[in-house]
Order: sequence, then C-alpha cells, then structure tokens
Amino acid sequence: MDTSQHSLSTLFDQLGLDSDPDSIEHFIRTHSPLPQETPLSEAPFWSSSQATFLREGLADDSDWAEVIDELNALLRH
Repeated sequence: MDTSQHSLSTLFDQLGLDSDPDSIEHFIRTHSPLPQETPLSEAPFWSSSQATFLREGLADDSDWAEVIDELNALLRH
C-alpha cells in the first residue's frame, strides 16, 4: 500500500495533467467556480478515467482523499 503523502502536484500527475504550480493555478482558474450541486467527479472537464479515479478515491477514503478534497475546495470558490 502506498503510504506517501500526496500533494496537488502528485494528484495532477496521477490525473495525467501538467503538475507545475503555474499549470495547477491555471487549471483552477479556468475551471472555477464549480457549481456546488456538481460533484467533483462529475465535472464536465474530466475524462472518464479521471472521474473514476476521483470518485473511487473519495468513496474508498483512500490516501488520495485528502488532496482530492483540497482540489474540490479550490474549485468551489
């Protein structure tokens, strides 16, 4: 089991997205605000595999859940 700490950068890597700070900031700016009624994994900008990873990471309360929650919060304001 992977017990390493995950960051936004490693989450973006896992999702196959550019993970440098400027790219993460651009992604958040481009896709915010995400409507409160839209679950993060159902946002229209995810591929099906990205959406599945996010949904399962939260549902399983995996070691990714905390950083997925962080991304969710960043996309809401």
